[in-house]
Amino acid sequence: MDATAHLGNLPSIPYLLPEIVLGTAVVAFFLLDLMIRDKERLGDIALVVMAIVVVLTTRLLWVDEKTLFHGSVVLDGFALYFKLLLALAAFGAIWMSIGSREVRRTNQGEYYGVLLASSLGMLFMASANNLLMAYLSLEFVSLTSYVLSGYMRHSRRAGEASLKYLIYGGVASGAMIFGMSWIYGLAGSLEFRAIHEALANGGAAPLPLFIGLLLTLTGLGYKVAAFPFHMWAPDIYEGAPIPVSGFLAVGSKAAGFALLIRFFYTSLAHATGAGVYELVGGVDWKDLVIALSILTMTFGNLAALNQQANLKRLLAYSSIAHAGYTLMGFVVLTDDGLRAMLFYLAVYYVMNLGAFVVVMLVANSTGREDLAGFRGLAWRGGAWPAVAMAIFMFSLTGLPPFGGFVGKVYLFAAVVQEKLYFLALAGVINSVLSLFYYAKVVRTMFLDQPVGGEGAVAVDAHNGVLLGALAVGTIVLGIAWWPLADFAGRSARFFLG
Repeated sequence: MDATAHLGNLPSIPYLLPEIVLGTAVVAFFLLDLMIRDKERLGDIALVVMAIVVVLTTRLLWVDEKTLFHGSVVLDGFALYFKLLLALAAFGAIWMSIGSREVRRTNQGEYYGVLLASSLGMLFMASANNLLMAYLSLEFVSLTSYVLSGYMRHSRRAGEASLKYLIYGGVASGAMIFGMSWIYGLAGSLEFRAIHEALANGGAAPLPLFIGLLLTLTGLGYKVAAFPFHMWAPDIYEGAPIPVSGFLAVGSKAAGFALLIRFFYTSLAHATGAGVYELVGGVDWKDLVIALSILTMTFGNLAALNQQANLKRLLAYSSIAHAGYTLMGFVVLTDDGLRAMLFYLAVYYVMNLGAFVVVMLVANSTGREDLAGFRGLAWRGGAWPAVAMAIFMFSLTGLPPFGGFVGKVYLFAAVVQEKLYFLALAGVINSVLSLFYYAKVVRTMFLDQPVGGEGAVAVDAHNGVLLGALAVGTIVLGIAWWPLADFAGRSARFFLG
């Protein structure tokens, strides 16, 4: 093994430039907030910072795989794929925040500082290579998310959301760290590779290991809003500012899946060299996650069917269902399943963030987030947002020719290839079920007549550019998807050090 692949503290710094820039910016924002009178400029500065982070992350794609800081952080294709996705998620959230009336009424310096700090934690989640770094990065993201979800300090709804998030998160975090302590005690090491070696050599009894994995899965399942750890999502999405809801829906979920995949695939499974992973440790956690996948997608869709009051709440239950779809690729334990997950998470970012942008546009103009506020949207100045929302809704359903269709085809193909026909059938049935509530939104925008009081909807240039980019991206990923699929396939590899 090349000794240069294992770096100490000082040699690791050049390979951590995106995180260094982001960390520096976090500190700088709290100082800039004291010096800059025009707070609107802070959003533009934050956008430039995230653009720099995206560029720096992209430049690392051609760097050889390494472990940094004595093995606590890993730099490989898998980590860089998620870092790039998370940086783009933060970029989109900041763009939304600049155009959000809710955010303009807050202390913008602190808001953007905390948002950048949360993004920093997510980047470390994508590259965590031991239990300590995994827990610290996840907890850092959680703490900043609690602040962001309740940032509208004069809103009772936001305060309630933040408090619930804190309580749920504290319980999940406590369970996860307790589970990690069991795994550490059984394996005798914090590093994922050492845990794998200890379990592969029969160094752990199955029952204590199962308990440790179940408790750890509680914390990670909470992060991706998988059933039954989903309780926080609807209230938090409804109470948080819309850009924060979108950021949590796409960024936090992607970071949670990055950590979930790396931990389970590198610590608890063994790559055979034929694109297939075999379980180690004597615990068949695959069956547990299959049940989790089916329950998550089914609950999310059934709950979304009953949502009438708030569209953010509907998107929250939709997000739970999509966590279930994504878990389909997780349980097959193949490279094809990993590629399907990575591809689907990228597509999900584009189409789901786009849906939140439309909700924000309607809320900016009318102050309403409920489904009734979308009545006749296409005929009261919102033709472009209505068309874009229809694109996002049909893509989330999984209809061609949109990116969501291709993403689900990859997921279902990976499942069928491993002969998990019942899981594929559950996914198809749930996709059909989701059409009812997604189509309800489209019908409301185009077929329902306004009854008065909904108000006209205007699209400014700033938000129109983002909405157009996301709508076009959703269509392009349904027609010319292979560059992203190839990138996801190349990134579905782990450097073990």
